Amino acid sequence: MEIGISTFVETTPTLKDGKAPSHAERIREVVEEIVLADQVGLDVFGVGEHHRHDFAASSPAVVLAAAAAQTERIRLTSAVTVLSSADPVRVFQDFATVDAISNGRAEIMAGRGSFIESFPLFGYDLNDYNELFDEKLELLLKIRESEKVTWSGKHRSAIQGLGVYPRPVQEPLPVWIGSGGNSESVVRAGVLGLPLVLAIIGGSPLQFEPLVRLYKRAAEHAGHDVSKLPVASHSHGFIAETNAAAADDFYPSTKYVMSQLGRERGWPPYTRDTFDAARSFEGALYVGDVQTVAKKIIHLRKEVGITRFMLHVPVGSMPHEKVMRAIELLGKEVAPLVQEEIKKWEENVGQ
Repeated sequence: MEIGISTFVETTPTLKDGKAPSHAERIREVVEEIVLADQVGLDVFGVGEHHRHDFAASSPAVVLAAAAAQTERIRLTSAVTVLSSADPVRVFQDFATVDAISNGRAEIMAGRGSFIESFPLFGYDLNDYNELFDEKLELLLKIRESEKVTWSGKHRSAIQGLGVYPRPVQEPLPVWIGSGGNSESVVRAGVLGLPLVLAIIGGSPLQFEPLVRLYKRAAEHAGHDVSKLPVASHSHGFIAETNAAAADDFYPSTKYVMSQLGRERGWPPYTRDTFDAARSFEGALYVGDVQTVAKKIIHLRKEVGITRFMLHVPVGSMPHEKVMRAIELLGKEVAPLVQEEIKKWEENVGQ
């Protein structure tokens, strides 16, 4: 069971003074967070790609490269790379470079993204939303498997026997598929034999168990060794010394972000009752003290089949020192509890 962090490097106004941190300030903070995550023994840190004023990381690979030079063992991934509006050649080159700096710790998490601002920014038509992803994923995997590439498609100029460099330390460079719970994307990942990441940010995490089964069936049917295919989740959450402190610290920024997204997408108002229901044992928020969060992660492993858990923190802008404390608690206290219990459980299951 791997445990780590994901972030979108948000720059929303804080309740303290109503001001948002600058993009530069927040990017520097995230590098500090990645370094700390490495020091406290976490397994992975993911940085998401966005192109809006309230998110600072439009280029996760650059942020991860800065952290790669200051870390020793933590794996470094995008979360996600919006592949539909990116050039797969450049994506591969960027992450192969991170792989070199980190000596084999880079990963790509490819997805469509939950926002669409990158499409007009880079000159793509939203009518080609699905076709773009399929075609560009095909090219990315082609580059991954061969130094010299011959490929042609509809939305990018053809490549005739050209080399793509640098080559990564890892062979192959890990490519995961990020999914919000769409059965089509889950099946695609299984058929291709690629690791799967599920964004479990609403409802009950147990609702995702059928998708994990579907993914494994698709992989097995395609001839892949299911035992070698990890399944990850990325879920909002926060850890503090007590359940009350964690909830009170995490709610304000979460309410701000969810209310803003709600206005854009027509969701109902986000209230404290909504928040409290989501942080119940069966809910999708991993908010609480060490024991509470550990128990929920263990439950997710046993009941849904998740083998990598990524705590998405913060949601919105929170005080940097509180985020750092949550990372410290996750690495030093939550992760050992989870690892110990899961090891015992897996040994019993295997008997």
